[in-house]
Amino acid sequence: MSDVFSLKGQVAVITGAGSGIGAATARRFAQAGASLVLADHAVDGHDMSAVVADATAAGAAVEVVGVDVRSEADVERLVATAVDRFGRVDVVVANAAIARIAPLAEMTEADFNDTIDVDLTGVWRLFRAALPAMRAAGSGRMLATTSTVGVIEAWDAHAHYAAAKAGITGMVRALAAELGPSGITVNAIAPGIIETPQTLDPVNSLGPDGVADTASGQPVRRVGRADDIAAGFQYLASEAGGFVTGHVLVIDGGRTLVR
Repeated sequence: MSDVFSLKGQVAVITGAGSGIGAATARRFAQAGASLVLADHAVDGHDMSAVVADATAAGAAVEVVGVDVRSEADVERLVATAVDRFGRVDVVVANAAIARIAPLAEMTEADFNDTIDVDLTGVWRLFRAALPAMRAAGSGRMLATTSTVGVIEAWDAHAHYAAAKAGITGMVRALAAELGPSGITVNAIAPGIIETPQTLDPVNSLGPDGVADTASGQPVRRVGRADDIAAGFQYLASEAGGFVTGHVLVIDGGRTLVR
């Protein structure tokens, strides 16, 4: 029997690929046989060399593109790079996001709009840019990173982030219904507390101690790893996930069951 989790021959575009979940997804997709176009915000300073080296060592062909997902032109250029280099786009993973603490009384309109622009509209831009190539091929997988925040649970001082992530859920469901007849599935993953540079930020998130403390409060008794989420994306991108669409897959170690 063929490996139903293989991505051999597939071309995947991943945003936010410089660290955390995006980097883990790039590595896992490379090991599964995909060719990669990896994007990250050029001014963030993420060193992509380790991710590229690991993906290349796994046998993947890799392109790296500096992209600001707030820019329509940048996102269009990202997808065009994939088509020009590999001739197709089979999978997109919209993972780029920001998360900054801002209580409502202190949150500015710019704070709110910037988070929506990156975390929600950035997903929409990537999906829209990939649509022509996927429709032409008669198949495609549109995937996004949402969050348990705004979908199942709530964090104070994160109303803008929660609104963006809840918006992804609605968009995924609507697009799944719209694009299914074109052979395109649309899904998202809602991670719980995952140990990434974002959650380890003590100013805007839990910090190292806060992340470590979550282990004892969830059924699996460990902290989530970026590769836990990457494994979910591999499933949804693969043949095994071909009958799944309009779904938000919660991967949180059971955290939201007991909170």
